[in-house]
Amino acid sequence: MTIGGRAIVGVGFANYSHGGALHYDEFLVAVPSVRAGRLRYTIPQIWVDSAASRQGARDLWAIPKQLATFNRTVSPSGVFTTMTLNDPTATIPGDQPVATLTARFGRTRVPGMRKMALPIVQAEPGRRVLSHNFLIGRMTTLSATWTFSPESPLAYLAGHKPFASFAVRDAAVVFGMDVKRS
Repeated sequence: MTIGGRAIVGVGFANYSHGGALHYDEFLVAVPSVRAGRLRYTIPQIWVDSAASRQGARDLWAIPKQLATFNRTVSPSGVFTTMTLNDPTATIPGDQPVATLTARFGRTRVPGMRKMALPIVQAEPGRRVLSHNFLIGRMTTLSATWTFSPESPLAYLAGHKPFASFAVRDAAVVFGMDVKRS
């Protein structure tokens, strides 16, 4: 999807904490598209620090998760997170972050918990998966600074500033409510 000749790309860090099916950190790139008047997202790049999450996402939803290492510091006012790759063939040394987020939480713009649809369509050779998912959480503003290594698989994001940033806090994600495979 483009607006004014510019591609729309969403990026995000997530922490799935204890209490869910798995506990892990994640960084993803999501690209929106519209088909038959419906918004959906494709995830071309995603990293996690859980082998179980990596395998499940690949097997169930064709989401190409890779393994990485995360360093996250959270305070009541903000978060600092970095991701380094666990790929010995990567062009950037494994101890140098490929993605960094420094963020300060802002005010809640919409009171209460909000439900947001997250339809995801993924394709790989011989398989297409459309999963209808949703996210419930408290949306807050976020003052964010993103840094991406120009020597990494995220080099195309280096030097770009976000159009908008927000945080979804106290959130839950429900994945795979209605899945269509072809």
